[in-house]
Amino acid sequence: KANASCVGKNLSGQNLQGANLRRANLRGAVLRRGALHHINLRKADLRKADLRYADLRKADLRGADLRGAKLRGAKLHYYSARKKKGARTSANPSCYPNCQGADLTNANLYNANLYNANLTNANLTGANLIFANLVIANLTGANLTGADLTYATLMHAILTNAILTNANLTYANLTGATGCSTAVPTGTLDGKGCAN
Repeated sequence: KANASCVGKNLSGQNLQGANLRRANLRGAVLRRGALHHINLRKADLRKADLRYADLRKADLRGADLRGAKLRGAKLHYYSARKKKGARTSANPSCYPNCQGADLTNANLYNANLYNANLTNANLTGANLIFANLVIANLTGANLTGADLTYATLMHAILTNAILTNANLTYANLTGATGCSTAVPTGTLDGKGCAN
């Protein structure tokens, strides 16, 4: 329910799909491998929460505080499963998860699938985004100061006004990314492969 408090609770593997946990206090909670798709975590306190391998597809994380959260292997993308042979999956749904303005400072997003995610104005300072899939993600105005994007895939991502000060983009794939030339405060991003 909204405004719930589950500080430090072990909710590993729980099915919380579709739950309304808006403004909930889940600080330090263990939600590892939980079914959290379609969940409302808007403005929830998820600081230092363990969300490793959790299913957060189509989760609403707008304004959520995920500082220091563990998100390794979490499903943060959106897709429609095939219903029958020959049926098509949804190729371009409307930006899920919605992490607009979320605080992901120092979050471990190693190998996270953030395909088509809305990370507009999100704080990803110091985040571990090694091998992350950020294909067509919207990172407009996102703060990626000191983030590690080694081997991250940012194909066709929107980086307009993103802050990449001291970000590590070694071997990152920026093919077709937009806004790269405006996001080069320290020269760590050379813009190769970016469309302007």
